[in-house]
Amino acid sequence: MEQAAAAASACTLCAPHLPLGPRPIHQLHAKARIVITSQAPGTKAHLSGIPFEDASGERLRDWLGLDRDRFYDPTQVAILPMGMCYPGHLPRGGDAPPRPECAPTWHPRILPLFARPRLRLLVGAHAIRFVLGRGMPFAERIRRYAETLPDHFPLPHPSWRTLVWAKRNPWFDAEVIPALRQEVARALAPTG
Repeated sequence: MEQAAAAASACTLCAPHLPLGPRPIHQLHAKARIVITSQAPGTKAHLSGIPFEDASGERLRDWLGLDRDRFYDPTQVAILPMGMCYPGHLPRGGDAPPRPECAPTWHPRILPLFARPRLRLLVGAHAIRFVLGRGMPFAERIRRYAETLPDHFPLPHPSWRTLVWAKRNPWFDAEVIPALRQEVARALAPTG
């Protein structure tokens, strides 16, 4: 895993397309119990080099019921984004989608190196479609999370836009978040 992580950190595959240049951001350890497949780092993460170092990270940690120390312990939680570098902004606002070269290049190389992951969180539409396909509408996929357990748990991206979406879909806070916290606790529980 150390060699693969070092190679991923040195990647410049998408350099011509990255407005701030390549800075692959991930959190990898072979013993991680949870693997988060997210979208791509934002500008704050790009500047700090720390994944989810922004308000969306605070929201995600709250959803998971994890404090910063546990979330950033790579032996507990791995973070392998769809795109490891900041992809830039869209003309009408918001971040661009993850670069399409990244996940097909790095996920097949890195995912088999995890010793015993117990749960993979699919955070955002790009991660959900990449892993689970396009078989159902986004909200329905989130609502039917139990169909992908115990291996995968699909989630919306924890951006400010999700606050509006969650108000229109009150089942998310009432049903999905408690189930998510239960699965995270299960995945991180000591083994006997």
